[in-house]
This record gives sequence, structure tokens and C-alpha cells, in this order.
Amino acid sequence: MTTPTPAETLARPLTLPCGAVLPNRFIKSAMSETLGTLSNEPTERLAPLYQRWAEGGTGLLVTGNVFVHKRAVGEARAIAFDDRQHLDLLARWARAGRAAGAKTWVQINHAGKQVPKLVSAEPVAPSAVALDPKLQRFFNPPRELSSSEIWDIVEQFGRAAAIAREAGFDGVQIHGAHGYLVSQFLSPRHNLREDEWGGSAERRRRFALEVYKSMRAAVGADFPVAIKINSADFLRGGFSEDESLATVRALAEAGIDLIELSGGSYEKPAMMGAARSEEGGAAPVKASTAAREAHFIAFAERVRREVDVPLAVTGGFRSAAGMADAVESGAVDMVGLARALVVEPDLPRRVLAGEAATVQLPTIKTGIKQVDELFVSEMVWYQQQIHRMARGKPARKRARAWSALLRGVLTMLVESVRRRQLLSVKTPRGLSASTAT
Repeated sequence: MTTPTPAETLARPLTLPCGAVLPNRFIKSAMSETLGTLSNEPTERLAPLYQRWAEGGTGLLVTGNVFVHKRAVGEARAIAFDDRQHLDLLARWARAGRAAGAKTWVQINHAGKQVPKLVSAEPVAPSAVALDPKLQRFFNPPRELSSSEIWDIVEQFGRAAAIAREAGFDGVQIHGAHGYLVSQFLSPRHNLREDEWGGSAERRRRFALEVYKSMRAAVGADFPVAIKINSADFLRGGFSEDESLATVRALAEAGIDLIELSGGSYEKPAMMGAARSEEGGAAPVKASTAAREAHFIAFAERVRREVDVPLAVTGGFRSAAGMADAVESGAVDMVGLARALVVEPDLPRRVLAGEAATVQLPTIKTGIKQVDELFVSEMVWYQQQIHRMARGKPARKRARAWSALLRGVLTMLVESVRRRQLLSVKTPRGLSASTAT
């Protein structure tokens, strides 16, 4: 039998459990765009950005995390879907993402306690557990959510999903990874509750399942609802692969349409290629796994033996051959690309045209270990390139870590202060993210 080419493998459509069809096996994984207003409303700059990615050949575009409420955001210019006032701008964004036959899903999130001090004076979390000491100068300690507030947030996820469908987007994805609120509920390190929302692995995953049920009820059975979830968070006493696998099984039984596997958080940014465990140094990676490029492919193989739900892995893919191998092996159904699509937005189109295409990401380092370990300069550099793309310009090929870092931090400080001032005028004091409407 003739071995299919990478183009043939990656061009195959994928039918999801809900019946929706994705045109090929490429996903643009979520990246924070910070293209909202300081009131967390959408702007016109999102449409040309997503049209550019759609025209580059990616079959499924997942937006940067959209938050369920203005008081649940993780950064100053994030976008919140907490009302229907801007459906015209959202519809324009959705239409732009359909260029060349692509589909666009909205990633829906709540930051929980993983929000900078200048953005939130009193973040919320499953338990009043602060982030790692090295981050506490940047993040305020959280307040524990009451059970009624948790139910309010579950409803907010459903409302955000309904707005996404009404605006014309093609699906939604729960952000259940990278240390945000859903991830915090899943983690025994961050969720110390002993009520119906914690105390056992089964109760810790209840929040994720209730969020899924709320969103499914809001959008119907024929609309894709997916989740991005950690394989592990690589922290001592944290969310493990065994708990992740049990959560994946529960979500598959509940009817989830696609599961994107990732890992880590701000405390341990494995999603940036730093998969190191506090319980044994570097996470063990076989040479054969490393050669296959994807950071979390070994866990995907383990998941595949347990469930039939469509799977995706994001992180590490750099070549057409590596992407096709991951799909042909059966470990995953789709390959996720993020930073690669900032540097080379046409990469999928080139691969589908038969090129043996590869992408080389720039090295973005300041030389200061504490800064580089947190990937701060790298994250702000990519955000700045996304802003260039939104203005119709290509990403810069030459990385300037220090200039990106200084400009990014200064912008964040100014915008965070301005947003706090704006929000304090518009919203009565003491109104929390879970109760504001």
C-alpha cells in the first residue's frame, strides 16, 4: 500500500461527534491577542488578523481566550463575552475567520487567580491558595469562591457560548489548561475544598463537567464544544497524568467533541516547551518521542488507548513530516500550531500544496534566567507580532527580546492602571466577577 504524503494526510476532513466537519487537520491554537478595548470589548482589528490566518490554510482557528466576564479577565485588553452589545463586531470577526473555508471557534475562559495585580485587586479561586512564591510579587492572593458564586460562573460560561453561536462562530472551546480557573479546580495543589467541588479527584473535575454541560445546553447538540486540558501541570502535588486521563474519560462520556492536550501554567510553563517536573527534574522524554516533535504526544498515545474522542496536541510541531506522522500514527486527529503561525501564517497552505515545509522559531532570550524561565519576553514579543499582523504587516523575523520586553511591560502597566480606573467608575465597589451582570 502506498504511504500517503504529508499533504494527503493533513488535508483529510474530520467529522466531529456532533456532526460538524473540519476541513483539514490543522488547528491554530489559542494565543492571546490583546486586541480588545480597555472595557474588554472587541475591536475591528480582529477581523483582518483572522482572515490572514484563514487564508494561510489552517482549517480550524481557535481564538485567544475570551473571558466570561469583565471581572474575570487575565489581562487589560482581553475580550469578555458578558453581553450582546457588540454582536456586529463579533459577527465581522466570525465571518473573517471563514475565509478559504476555515472554521473559527471561541476559546472561553475565566482567569481565576492567574491575573496580574494591576488587573485585579481581589482575584477568585477554588481555595485561598496563592501562586508560587516567585510569582506573588505580581499576583494578589485569591479569595475562595462560595458555592453559589461557582454556579454563577458555570452559567456565565454557558452565556458566553450562546453569544459565540449567535455571533456566527463555528464552535467553542473551554480553556481547561495552563493554570486558569478550570485548571485550578482540577488541581489538588490549588483546590483544597472539602465540599461538592473538591476533596476527591471526582469532585475536583465536577466544575469542568458542569461548565461543559452549561455550554452544551446553551448551544445545542449540533454545535462543537471542545476543551483544552493539561496532560499534567508538572508541579509537586498538582494535576497528574492519571487524573487528567480520568477527566478526559469523563468528558468523552459526557459528549465533548474534541480534546486539545497541553500542559503547564504560569508556575511551570510546559506549554512553552519547558516540561520540567518538580517531582523528578526534567520530564522523561524518549529519543523517539523527541524526534516526533510534539511536546505531549506520549500522553496523547496513552489517551488514545482509552477514548475515541478526536484529539489534538499543540506544541513542538515544526515540519510537515512531523505533523503528518502524528496523525498517521493514530495518536492524534489534529495538529495544533501557535507561535509557528505567527512567524509563518502560510505554513499549512504550503504543506497542503505538497511542500516539505518547516518553520524555525526565533530565539527570544534576555539572558536573565528569572525572566527567561517565565517566558515573559517571548510572550510579549509574539503579542507584538500578532498586532503587526492585525495591521496587515508581517511578523518581524529578527527577535529583539529586550525592546519587546520593555515596551510590553510599559504598555501593560499603563493599560492596567487605566482599565482599573475605568472599571472602578463603571462598576460599584465590591461587585465581584461572579455577581456582576
